[in-house]
Amino acid sequence: MHVGLIGAGMMGQGMAANLLKHGHQVSVIAHRNRAPVEALVARGAREVTSLAKLAEAEVILLCVTTSKVVEETLNQLQPHLRSGQIIMDAGTSAPDVTKRLAHELALRGAAYADIPLTGGPEQAEQGVLGVLCGATPETFARIEPLLACFATTIRHFGPPGSGHTAKLISNYLVTGMVALVAEAFSTAHTAQIGWQDLYDVMQNGSGNSGVLRKMVEPALKGDFDGYRFALANAAKDIGYYAELAEGLGCRTKLTDSVAEIFTHAVDTGHGGRNVSHLLDPAIDDVS
Repeated sequence: MHVGLIGAGMMGQGMAANLLKHGHQVSVIAHRNRAPVEALVARGAREVTSLAKLAEAEVILLCVTTSKVVEETLNQLQPHLRSGQIIMDAGTSAPDVTKRLAHELALRGAAYADIPLTGGPEQAEQGVLGVLCGATPETFARIEPLLACFATTIRHFGPPGSGHTAKLISNYLVTGMVALVAEAFSTAHTAQIGWQDLYDVMQNGSGNSGVLRKMVEPALKGDFDGYRFALANAAKDIGYYAELAEGLGCRTKLTDSVAEIFTHAVDTGHGGRNVSHLLDPAIDDVS
């Protein structure tokens, strides 16, 4: 199958590499960073210089940051789309926007699938991501073989928007855990409790988790980039979740408390840092 990729970043590069590995044709268009594009071309991808050329693909894979960027990209793609094409949004987007875009594309005969992911760049490169899919049954049946090229756990949650709803719930749990780990170890630092000893004994208890290990183990060596997920993206995701929870009548004080931690980090100029920088005692002393 021919897949056109928009967003050859940390996640998109790994996903596209695995599509190529499984014999699919991949076209990619450059945005800001040429290194991932050149790496994919070296593996057999074709670089195109226009959205019109990219839209020759049967499936268009979007790996972009926000619902707004997804919508802007689709607006530019729309003149080039044709009946039977499938758009896959692998980012974490607002479900209401996803549902609307799916409806608009359906009127043109094109299908839409939200395929947000669990796992990071390492899992994308290894082809062991998780996929939370929202799509019609017919669309899911068509794209499942593609998803299996870069994911080992694939779940179909329902119509378009369902995948993004499930992903926001999943990300709320993760961002909440990030906030708790950061606050707990910041308190330990203030109380002069050694991080290494605390971390060691936590491995034997219920506090042990992937979040704890990804954040703290590198930080013990002075590396606060262990959890490679930008604070700005975390703030965006928790914002989408808060809107979702509000609409469902599930928004709580905990929702707002978690959101405040990431919003504050962005407001104070740290949006480009990874979430594990919340552990850094000197975060406000460096630029």
